[in-house]
Amino acid sequence: MKSWRCFGGHFDIPKKEERLNEISQMEGMEGFWDDADTAAKIQKEKSIVQSVVNTWSVLKEFYDEFEILVEYAEADDDEASASEANEIVEKFLESFSEAEQKVLLSDEVDPNNAIVSINAGAGGTESCDWASMLYRMLTRWAESKGYKVQVLDAQDGDSAGLKSATFTVAGDFAYGFMKSETGVHRLVRISPFDSNARRHTSFASVFVSPEIDDNIEIDIQDKDLRIDVYRSGGAGGQSVNTTDSAVRITHLPTNTVVTCQNERSQLQNKIQAMKVLRSRLYELEMEKKREAQAVAEAGKSEIGWGAQIRSYVLHPYKLVKDHRTSFESGNAEKVLDGDLDGYMDAFLRWSVGGEESKE
Repeated sequence: MKSWRCFGGHFDIPKKEERLNEISQMEGMEGFWDDADTAAKIQKEKSIVQSVVNTWSVLKEFYDEFEILVEYAEADDDEASASEANEIVEKFLESFSEAEQKVLLSDEVDPNNAIVSINAGAGGTESCDWASMLYRMLTRWAESKGYKVQVLDAQDGDSAGLKSATFTVAGDFAYGFMKSETGVHRLVRISPFDSNARRHTSFASVFVSPEIDDNIEIDIQDKDLRIDVYRSGGAGGQSVNTTDSAVRITHLPTNTVVTCQNERSQLQNKIQAMKVLRSRLYELEMEKKREAQAVAEAGKSEIGWGAQIRSYVLHPYKLVKDHRTSFESGNAEKVLDGDLDGYMDAFLRWSVGGEESKE
């Protein structure tokens, strides 16, 4: 059996159990539920801590049961006990894999919601269509996990697809999983927009940052901001917003630009845009600290040849390959439908020096 006690040591299970007891006491205090925002944050923390403790408890139960069955099998040459022990091993290894993933998702902001931005590269309609395919792929993955997706801003392409889109993905460990998607994505296919049916290569970039709550201080000074308002775009008819409610905020020292036009009021759009800006600035600071490993630099690279983290080849063969981890799948349609778990798991292991893997 694999060594498993490192999991408990890594997370300090006694402290996790102590924290659960503290939260239970807080929940019983008068006025706790009156502050809805604080209560919601603590409930989210409780859910994450409880998940870790539960996983440890299941592992310990399987391990203890395995040891007892082995003793029976060795003492009495009991084939039934030996067979049952083998079944326990399979269950243990499955739970151990889940535990390993929790260890890999132990960075400070991994449990946070994610803010995702997609931008089409050079190439006009081809790249805009590819950006919309990436949007579909990522949102379908998120929805399959029960996460909530909220679009903050979207700019349609001139003929088809998306020039850019920004959306939030809300749920436990959304950022921890989705950070694997930061970088340039390359598509090779027979273009549906080419009457001569030629093969085209398109690029689009994805940038994922964690949603930052008030517990993490980000210093943003008013003098460093330029705020522009403009009329929101729309499909026309009743859905068009006739007021200048869309907001664009530029952080001058870093030249970071964020926009939001999803909300109906200018104030609401400004609040959402500031949330995205805080998230971006936090991630920029983290990039500086990770520069030696070059984990996040792909997200800020030129959207073109040589910068891609993953290639999606639909012609003349079908293959989706991650160039960082070497994880690959021949079922390109399934990947584009949101089957990204293998790529995300491989990235988490690669980012801490794990082994490369293939499907």
